[in-house]
Amino acid sequence: MPKKADTIGARIRYWRLRRNGMTQAVLAGLAGVSQSYVSQVESGRKTIDRRSTLVAIAAALQVTVADLLGQGAEPGDPARDNAAEAVPAIWSALIEIEDGERRPSTRAPADLAAGITRSDQLRTDSHYPAMARLLPGLLVEAAAVGGTTLARVAYQASTCLRHLGYRHLALNAARIAVAAAEDAEDAAWLGASRFAYTQSLPIESASLAARAADRSVAALQADAGDERVRQMLGQLHLSAALTSTVSGRPDLGRDHLAEAAREAATLGDPQDGAGFNGCGFGPTNVKLWEMSIAAELGDSGRVIEVSRTVRPRALVASIRHQSYWLDLGRALADSGQRDAEALAAFVQAERAAPAPFALNPLARDAIVAMVRRAKRRAVPDELRALAGRMSINLAT
Repeated sequence: MPKKADTIGARIRYWRLRRNGMTQAVLAGLAGVSQSYVSQVESGRKTIDRRSTLVAIAAALQVTVADLLGQGAEPGDPARDNAAEAVPAIWSALIEIEDGERRPSTRAPADLAAGITRSDQLRTDSHYPAMARLLPGLLVEAAAVGGTTLARVAYQASTCLRHLGYRHLALNAARIAVAAAEDAEDAAWLGASRFAYTQSLPIESASLAARAADRSVAALQADAGDERVRQMLGQLHLSAALTSTVSGRPDLGRDHLAEAAREAATLGDPQDGAGFNGCGFGPTNVKLWEMSIAAELGDSGRVIEVSRTVRPRALVASIRHQSYWLDLGRALADSGQRDAEALAAFVQAERAAPAPFALNPLARDAIVAMVRRAKRRAVPDELRALAGRMSINLAT
């Protein structure tokens, strides 16, 4: 198996050769791309910017997108290794809850509330490894209480696990959140939990995620008088916009994005920068998702154009700041002519959320490509330092 520091392209080559020596031409034909493109991706000279391309290549190689991204499977990254110690206990707690077991609570309500608040703050700051260590105990205690308490903690678990690369466990946690919200008959938490579910589905299931978001929007309309529900309706429209685009329906994606924008225009950005459950729904978040959708469409110019109208600091969640700088950095790096600007954006993305940035395979690939372009002259000191922090071997 490829080493941790390898790129997506190196993994593609590994799996291609394992498929009875499949040629680049055959892979290109099966995935609907050019042989030149496959060659450049495998050599690390070009990055894969579109999720739909990853899906097509993974299907051609008969592997999962997670196999190509190296998510949840490669030891050696300090952020993931630190969190990985807690994952078996989180998994055990999820199984226990799914099986209907409920232990008696051992924590006072105020103590449990403080723990949940602490976990939420770690989520806001994108400190997922620290958050993971809290979750096993919080899940068991929240299960004893049930209702929206369990929905909230299971949502936290789903978000944490997804960002650490354990998407299959994130999906389990999201299902628990949905069931708890349904039991509580709380429409806002049901919307949040269903949003977590759509986010946790694998990239290969983008069309399913889009349909699930559609169904959730329809189910929540009766409670749209609640501002919390409206925020979650907006988030579900954003999820449907991106997943529809990934699954080859950009027309539906545009419709959902327009609906989200209309909802956001009436709500405005949350005054505290967080909003219900920290979702941050409002005009700023819509623009951030618009950047991600433009990236999925391969329209780097549009990503850069939209970025000029966004001030991510309006939101408190550091992962949203990282999303802005990462999408902008990848768009700037796409031409191969604006690497200095791209590097500045990537440094900002790392500062915003160091752990998820270090774990992001698309960020790694973009930086590898920049390093290889820079070798024609010399690797700038700041790029060398960033590559070092991501354990990228400059000698390759």
